[in-house]
Amino acid sequence: MKIPFTFVANLTVRMNHKILFVFVTIYFQLYAFEDIYAQEWNFIKEKDGIKIYTRKEGNSSLKTFKGVVDLHTELDKVYNLLGNVKNVDWWDKNLKEITVLLYEKDKHIQYYLVYSVPWPLTDRDLCVDAKITTDPVTGIRTIYSVPLLNVIPEKPDRIRITEYWQRWTIQPVTKGTVHVILEGYVDPAGSVPDWLYNMVITETPLKIIRGIKERLESQGAD
Repeated sequence: MKIPFTFVANLTVRMNHKILFVFVTIYFQLYAFEDIYAQEWNFIKEKDGIKIYTRKEGNSSLKTFKGVVDLHTELDKVYNLLGNVKNVDWWDKNLKEITVLLYEKDKHIQYYLVYSVPWPLTDRDLCVDAKITTDPVTGIRTIYSVPLLNVIPEKPDRIRITEYWQRWTIQPVTKGTVHVILEGYVDPAGSVPDWLYNMVITETPLKIIRGIKERLESQGAD
């Protein structure tokens, strides 16, 4: 028995509509799901012109941090400070080892970092994969870092951090003013209590951004 062409065509259209409906439904369900867990940033404090925020992410009890500042300097100086493997002396003072595994200027960097942690806690280490992108129109540069896995073997005297992300957003505002945002999340692993982590996490962006300001100000004074 031959099936009329018009019947097949109509059936195909109805099937395509059903498939499209399913995908649209899934999309909006996922979008709604994401919206439920995406919390608003909570303003915590402002110090030295640096605004600090935190927010809860998904089902994690650990909070994400954000630091925001306007730097009164030239854009190239900020670019040269962030994402340049030659300029790391302003980094966290608890960093006792920095090894550059890969470096493509203004594109891609891989680090191995070792953090010294006060007794009785154990030192932490972290492999970082940082991608650098710059919008050719707006000039906004983003440095997004995630863990680099299965490159450096874990050591028994260190706890490896495997849940981590960090994003720098560097935005030119006017000549001589650069808007900088630092966002991040890290699970310190081991036996660090969540409440203690959340209590001190606001100091992380404050210390890092303050280090940038001090370094740029000292350059300006030279």
